[in-house]
Amino acid sequence: MTVSLFSPSEAAPGASSIEAIFHALESPLLAYALRLLGNAGAAEDVVQEAFMKLHAQTDPVLQPKAWLYRTVHNLALNHRRKFDRIVPMVSGTDVEGGGADELSDPRPLPDEEISRWEGIGLVRLSLETLDEESRNVVRLRFEEGLSYKEIGEKAGLTVGNVGYLLHHALKKLAGELAKAGLVP
Repeated sequence: MTVSLFSPSEAAPGASSIEAIFHALESPLLAYALRLLGNAGAAEDVVQEAFMKLHAQTDPVLQPKAWLYRTVHNLALNHRRKFDRIVPMVSGTDVEGGGADELSDPRPLPDEEISRWEGIGLVRLSLETLDEESRNVVRLRFEEGLSYKEIGEKAGLTVGNVGYLLHHALKKLAGELAKAGLVP
């Protein structure tokens, strides 16, 4: 049994079923939903849901075209309300002109910065506990980045002696920093 969904004024020859309405209005409704949503998949879902609601109607719809456009409009708004709250995460390759690291601040947090400066201060105080020759060897190695051979030439020491002084100086520094709780 076919139920007429058209009012007598809208009746068209042979257009007395939901199939006729579907064929007549599917494309324009999809275009309308696509303009509202900007997403073809979501537009198709909204139009399909509108036709399902029309099919489930128990009371006759006097103006199915207007009813479908209003239903598509309302469903599209509901869809946007629901999904506009979801903000997609941006991966490093999705950001134009750069990576995701541009989105975050590369500077350390304030408490990390304070800890860093405290550590630097403790290292400087610990360096003061070393004798002059050991402090000079540590400075040449870590501030100037010289090799053992270059340190030996500058300080008038053998390579073995540079290694010995550096080893014992670092061991003493590590002990001082461990006492301060900076290193385990």
